[in-house]
Amino acid sequence: MAIRITRVYTRRGDKGDTALVGGKRVRKDSLRIEAYGTVDELNSIVGLARAFNHEATASPARDRLEEILKRLQNELFDVGSELATPPEARYEGMFRVGDEQVRALEHLMDECGKDLEALNSFILPGGGRVSAFLHQCRTVCRRAERIVLHLGGEESIGPGPLRYLNRLSDLFFVLSRWIGKQNSEREFLWERGLQSHEHPKSRSPSPSEGADKREPHPSRRSQEKGPPQGERKLVFERNNRSARPEEPPSSGGVSKGARRRKSTVPRG
Repeated sequence: MAIRITRVYTRRGDKGDTALVGGKRVRKDSLRIEAYGTVDELNSIVGLARAFNHEATASPARDRLEEILKRLQNELFDVGSELATPPEARYEGMFRVGDEQVRALEHLMDECGKDLEALNSFILPGGGRVSAFLHQCRTVCRRAERIVLHLGGEESIGPGPLRYLNRLSDLFFVLSRWIGKQNSEREFLWERGLQSHEHPKSRSPSPSEGADKREPHPSRRSQEKGPPQGERKLVFERNNRSARPEEPPSSGGVSKGARRRKSTVPRG
């Protein structure tokens, strides 16, 4: 498809809509626009990593990474173009990301992985400037993957973009480690919870923990045990009287209250 751009602004999107491939207009916050817009954001960050890599001292590793990132930027434009094309606008011979591109990413990971040591912990994003930007590429790529997954649940997009982005995020992780090692940069590993996650048996009790295990102060111990023996006896007797049932009727079979009530009845 020939592309010719003569003017950047058109004013047609001033009301918040834009055109997909084929001319269909949709809102700029639609899921399809969000998907290929995030891929475009990712491409911009790859450009940052590429620019800082270009400023590094000339070396075979720098040139190799330049070659890889340039290729990835072009492929991300292909992915964005595919996502911008709704099913009704697809045409015969249209380029679509597929198995060939995914296998190429896997080959790159295998190639770079030969120079890397196995990990015993997760890596904190950072290191050198290029490595840090490649970590950012990885996280934005994961966000693009999630949005494409959501889009695939709403519209037909095919399996290629999702598989490609999934593998590409892994590649960015490997590339960040690889170029860091080539540049002799330090790799920062995650220290799990630092000392707060040490096994309880391996820690000596803190002063506060030891204080909790000591005998309580006598005044506190007396509060925990309750009132003295004499007071407890009085409380028991008071409670026993309050719970005592009413006195049974007298031997005459009529209670005092009943006799009083009987005396008030007028006699005939």
